[in-house]
Amino acid sequence: MAHDRIMDEYIVAAARAGDGKTRALLVHRWHKRLLAHALRLTGDIESARDVVQESWIEILRGLNRLRDDRAFPAWTYRIVTRRCARAIGTLSRARATEQALAAEAEPGAVEISTDASEVERLRAAIRALPPGQRAAIALFHFEELSVAEIAVALDVPAGTVKTRLMYARRKLRAALEGEA
Repeated sequence: MAHDRIMDEYIVAAARAGDGKTRALLVHRWHKRLLAHALRLTGDIESARDVVQESWIEILRGLNRLRDDRAFPAWTYRIVTRRCARAIGTLSRARATEQALAAEAEPGAVEISTDASEVERLRAAIRALPPGQRAAIALFHFEELSVAEIAVALDVPAGTVKTRLMYARRKLRAALEGEA
């Protein structure tokens, strides 16, 4: 992972210098990660795609204002997080309607299948987390960002990140042990 960070720093520096090929490489290297982050926050693939596309415009236009190439991951995730927050306002009304209809169609809670593999159980447990906790867990464990970097990315204090990680881990442990 350290090698990837060094490579990203080099690519960011070259992209800031105006090299179009490295800008394309930067998009290629980061697009899937940003899309996954946006999907975790919005819960809707189409909204996530829209958010990431809009975010890339802001990222590439603002690249010259980035003072530290090492800050690129946190800075980029923060841009996506802010755009997701705007999109969630619109999605929340549509989701409330969908959930009301789904609750009428299928009463009762959806349970994690005991026959599912451990990986599927973990994925289901992560999807069940609130968006803030889901994002913190994913950025910490999947993207290997530090608590400080996650705080910048999610635009919250470091203490909030630690609290989200603590509660998310408790919920995941309970779900995987069958105590939820």
